Amino acid sequence: MVTPVVNAEKLNNFSKVCEILERFDRQPSKIIPILQAVQEEYRYLPEEIMTFVATSLGISPARVFGVATFYSHFSLEPKGKNIIKVCDGTACHVKGSSGLIDVIRRELKLTEKEPTTEDLLFTLETVSCLGACGLAPAVVINEKVFGQVSKKQMKDLIDEYRTKED
Repeated sequence: MVTPVVNAEKLNNFSKVCEILERFDRQPSKIIPILQAVQEEYRYLPEEIMTFVATSLGISPARVFGVATFYSHFSLEPKGKNIIKVCDGTACHVKGSSGLIDVIRRELKLTEKEPTTEDLLFTLETVSCLGACGLAPAVVINEKVFGQVSKKQMKDLIDEYRTKED
């Protein structure tokens, strides 16, 4: 008889998910805050964890996936530790946000199709509006807003956040 190899990391993942489920009393009506907590823990919603959540709540995986794909807040792809949001709305675009996007992609070796660095340190997101038109071009890194950002300042910010990880 062959003993199956148990992936300790997966067990760890499910133990964290179990803690989250218990925090919300395993209530199917609390699916959104449950998924928010899971995403906060893992920075995205892994498919196997969403299936586990569905099973644990006694609801269909389709319902969980439906919620996860309906709300733009949720991500089914891994995101970096540092989320860089660049506003590309009209005011920011006119003031040079596309140049900032180019700098970020070049510095972090990203593409439109691959917005997250391999080391999961950074993810680039372009957004239609940050509501900071007076600060154009505006950038948000994690929850910190930066206004009137130049290409050099953008490069310096990337270097600063990289240094924080060393």
